[in-house]
Amino acid sequence: MLDVEGLRKSYYGAMAVSDVSFRVESGEILGFLGPNGAGKTTTMRMITGFLPLTAGKVTLDGLDITERPIEAKRHLGYLPETLSLYPEMRVIEYVRFRAELCGVARRDLKSRVDEAVQKCFVDDVAMKPIANLSKGYKQRVGLAGALVHRPKVLVLDEPTVGLDPRQIVKIRDLIRELKKDHTILLSTHILPEVELVCDRVVIIDKGKIVATGTPDTLRTQMSQTPGLLVAVKGEISEADSVLRKLPGVTHAARIGAGGETRVVLEAERGVDLREAIFREVLTRGWTLLELTPRQASLEDVFVRLLSHEPDPVTDALPAAVEAEQEVSS
Repeated sequence: MLDVEGLRKSYYGAMAVSDVSFRVESGEILGFLGPNGAGKTTTMRMITGFLPLTAGKVTLDGLDITERPIEAKRHLGYLPETLSLYPEMRVIEYVRFRAELCGVARRDLKSRVDEAVQKCFVDDVAMKPIANLSKGYKQRVGLAGALVHRPKVLVLDEPTVGLDPRQIVKIRDLIRELKKDHTILLSTHILPEVELVCDRVVIIDKGKIVATGTPDTLRTQMSQTPGLLVAVKGEISEADSVLRKLPGVTHAARIGAGGETRVVLEAERGVDLREAIFREVLTRGWTLLELTPRQASLEDVFVRLLSHEPDPVTDALPAAVEAEQEVSS
């Protein structure tokens, strides 16, 4: 549905985006992640035709956005990070205005506008001026304007930025609901949101893709370095150094708090430390409070990939995920 091939953007010789390629399938939600300055917004602006490409190709439903921009954009709905709304307009007027701009036929205007405001839960404020709305309502009004012409592809840049937790939940539920009728490219800094909403993830850093795959695939790759959380009663200053000496342990970090000592351990691949830890704790007369396998989160994946430090697991991650996808396809 949305194909991005070899996308590049340079400013005065400095490369902001370099050789970015990915595909978003019909009915899929793709999370687009990266730190500030990684090139996310630049990429999304090129995809939506708001920024010219230095090189590469963007295809929306088979239409090249550079060669056939007007036709291609009819299939596109865009919610930018910074909304440009008309505060003096009423909600219903703004959504109708967007529908007219997007070429919705006059006979379909009322039904499309009513559908958009209901789908985005702004029908209760339809007659209010946009200036009088909260941040959450304004986000939903912007989203209603982006989808009023029933685009096949929705590009959402930080749709929950600045919202309170309750508003975030509402927008997140709405995005999941929109998946039934739209293909969605979603940029966000909220990693739990990605795990709850997105089918697949692309991580970009310094203008280049560093990893791609499902959240489960990325976590599994990271978890090939097994982790364990060990908690023992009392403040035991030597706990990390003792456990670090166990065969197969590659890393140990101690966290002392609240009358107990917690140690996070990492082990060599294929090594099960649980029995050795239990015996060591018993031998030393410590009281074992917790022994829990620690699965890597998407946040762990994100932080390690972008730490710019050599890591044998994460260095192999993009290639491993790509190879897995080639085999599965």
